[in-house]
Amino acid sequence: MYKHRKDIYSELTPEQAFEFLKEGNNRFVNNLKKNTNHLEQVNETKDGQFPFASFLACADSRVPVELLFDQGLGDVFTVRLAGNIASDYAIASLEFAAKYLGSKVIVVLGHTSCGAVKGTCDDLEDGLLHNIFDLIKPAVNQENTITENRNASNASFVEKVTELNVFVQRKRILSESNTLREMVTEKKVGIVCAVYNVENGSVQFLENNMFELY
Repeated sequence: MYKHRKDIYSELTPEQAFEFLKEGNNRFVNNLKKNTNHLEQVNETKDGQFPFASFLACADSRVPVELLFDQGLGDVFTVRLAGNIASDYAIASLEFAAKYLGSKVIVVLGHTSCGAVKGTCDDLEDGLLHNIFDLIKPAVNQENTITENRNASNASFVEKVTELNVFVQRKRILSESNTLREMVTEKKVGIVCAVYNVENGSVQFLENNMFELY
């Protein structure tokens, strides 16, 4: 279990950080919680933060990252945007977390029944939402196993696009960020893709190789 001590933080590996997250979601699914003193964590982090993991997650109200992984104040650095899109600002935030705060693992976290994914599947046009949908559209285009009912009414299609989307966003992170690409190559940080199931609380990690560049 992660503790806010600089000696532990400095020695932590991406693999250990990844295990902490898997253990945390297992506790969440089984309705178990570690004994967390939030006020103590406020005191421990008042002079600085040492988040062991970072997330690019959806802004959906059903996807509160700290709760899903049973983490407390200062444990994780979270960037949340609809559709868990890797916008330039999101990537810059993840660079900051990895290079300057020392996060060891980045999780690109999608989720089932994602409204942003559904909107993209339906070619929804409304206001500024195209800025989100444009970054998800490559996942729709990459899905080539379903030829009919390629819209939000088809749950299988949405599920496949959701999984592809986390890989699309990871690829964008690595293609746009020299900083993170170098850190992954040097195995200073790992990037994993995952999908959260809003029906049962479980997180499915889609691969175990955190250092796969593409």
